[in-house]
Amino acid sequence: MTWDNETGALAVLELLAQEAPPARFDELLPAALHSGADEAALTRLARATSLARTVLAGVERGRAREAALSALVDTAHDLTSPYDLDTLLRVITRRARRLLNFDMAYVSLRRPDGTSYVHTSEGDTTAVGVGLELGAGPTLGTLAQQRRAAVWSADYPSDDTVPHGPAVDEVVRAEGLHAVIAVPLRHGDSTLGALYCADRTVRHFTPDEVGVLLSLADLAAIAIQKAGQLERTRDEFAGLEQLNAATNTALTRVRHLWDCHARLVRLVLDGARLPAVARATADALDGVLQVRDAGGGVLTAADELPGLDEEAVDRAALQAHTGRSPVPLPGDVWVAPVTAGAENLGVLVLRASAPLTEEDVRLLELAAHSVAALLLIQRGTAAAEGPVRDELLQDLLSRPHRTDLDLRERTRRLGLDLDVPHVVVVARPEGGELGKAVAWASSYAYRHNGLKAVRRGRIVLLLPGEDASAAARRVSAELSPLLGHPVSTGAAGPARGAPSVASTYEEASRCLDALTALDGAGGSASLSELGFLGLLLSADHDVDAFIRATIGPVLEYDVTRQTELTHTLEAYYDSGCSPTHAAEALHVHPNTVSRRLERIAELLGEGWQKPARALDLQMALRLRRTRAVLQDRRGAPPES
Repeated sequence: MTWDNETGALAVLELLAQEAPPARFDELLPAALHSGADEAALTRLARATSLARTVLAGVERGRAREAALSALVDTAHDLTSPYDLDTLLRVITRRARRLLNFDMAYVSLRRPDGTSYVHTSEGDTTAVGVGLELGAGPTLGTLAQQRRAAVWSADYPSDDTVPHGPAVDEVVRAEGLHAVIAVPLRHGDSTLGALYCADRTVRHFTPDEVGVLLSLADLAAIAIQKAGQLERTRDEFAGLEQLNAATNTALTRVRHLWDCHARLVRLVLDGARLPAVARATADALDGVLQVRDAGGGVLTAADELPGLDEEAVDRAALQAHTGRSPVPLPGDVWVAPVTAGAENLGVLVLRASAPLTEEDVRLLELAAHSVAALLLIQRGTAAAEGPVRDELLQDLLSRPHRTDLDLRERTRRLGLDLDVPHVVVVARPEGGELGKAVAWASSYAYRHNGLKAVRRGRIVLLLPGEDASAAARRVSAELSPLLGHPVSTGAAGPARGAPSVASTYEEASRCLDALTALDGAGGSASLSELGFLGLLLSADHDVDAFIRATIGPVLEYDVTRQTELTHTLEAYYDSGCSPTHAAEALHVHPNTVSRRLERIAELLGEGWQKPARALDLQMALRLRRTRAVLQDRRGAPPES
């Protein structure tokens, strides 16, 4: 083929149309030279092939830009998804690495204190990467953030013109990297961190590649900011949800609190008695509750409260009344004051099954208010019914044998059952206002479903129960602090039936008189506590009861164990309390007597050798012996 201008031009255009590779253009000049083309034709052909290469390179760059722009558009679309920060940064590093065919890409984020750390990486082959602290020193990333422009090195390990940070150098060495570029994550006037891309070969970055990375970094910064806002919005929403849940819980608790309080108020207004209010409070607080009076006596209890530290309860009661609020004790025990104005009406003692919430403590306070209201209502009712109740007890004391239908009807209307055991307590204040004591007695009797009267300047209480001694101590313990003076109390009983009330009252009065004669003013005593003196003062002189109360444990031990403790005790007293002389009388070794006396001490308790107790023991032994002799004589045949 003959080469001329037209032939060369057509060949170049054909290759250009085919977008042939550069090697095909290089083949045109040798072919033209071989065909005998002249120098002018060769020059024009060389200029045409060079121009064609330039056109093809421009087309290639245009296509690369289009691909990069398309990738950026796709990236921008992807970044509009509601990613969390970790997922978003993984998307960014993956796009950066694949967009420009890098071996590795990672993102460092900047903290408020200026330090940076590697948050996410892509393409790494070692464990050095995510979580790596970059510090605040000079690195490619910090320089890029300062300049707000890309910073790169074609061969980072051997390039002394760029800053080297020890952490970045460690990653470069571990991963075998050479070319490294860092672009800032710009957001407004600040930067969030840097996007690093790297190759394991030497690579020179073109302006187009730098521009694409900067655009990607800007998109990433916007997405990171958006993700941060989304995360904050989620946190705020979660906080609002928690607040809403807490508010609903609080409202539920408050609603429960007021429902329980309303139920307690209804009980009080409906005329319920103290045990019903105490049970409702215990159920509402899921615990065991006691209502105690000002003296510490238990007015009512919802179940038992074993193992209470009474000293701690007393201290907590004082603290509760001083601070006018419930006081906690170990073991989920609470003591709440029951007050009316400045008057101390008692306390509530609660043992909860679980720690109390703030609303529970408030409910305990409200329950104490309800109990206080009930006690005041009872006091008012007692004052209104006082004359009727007082008249009934006066009749029982003045006309002991009256059991007519009218008396039964009067007791029924007052809710009394005199056929159950009752005790009589006679109290004499040793100072203070008697009127105040009488008003207290009316309320106390009403609260305990008993009766009250005043005789010879003494308060007489008829109370349900069988333990006269305990009743006397409770009355003294509650009335004495109220008056600020000692209160002497005598007690007797139990009495069963209306006819026995008067005789029981006489016994209680004799106990009080005996207590006064023995210089026991301010104390309390019952017939059983006065020993032999109580036997003399009793109306029926119950010798058997005195013997059982005094030496009963020793007698029972002898019967069940076939021992001689009673005989040993008699010999001990007969010998002037000498174990040696008692052993001689019993014909046993002195050690045997000592062991028996130790057993007697265990059965009778401490203080059995004190003079007053020893007198009762000796009298009981003599009465037992005398009764046995008399019974033997009554059972013996008459003498002829």
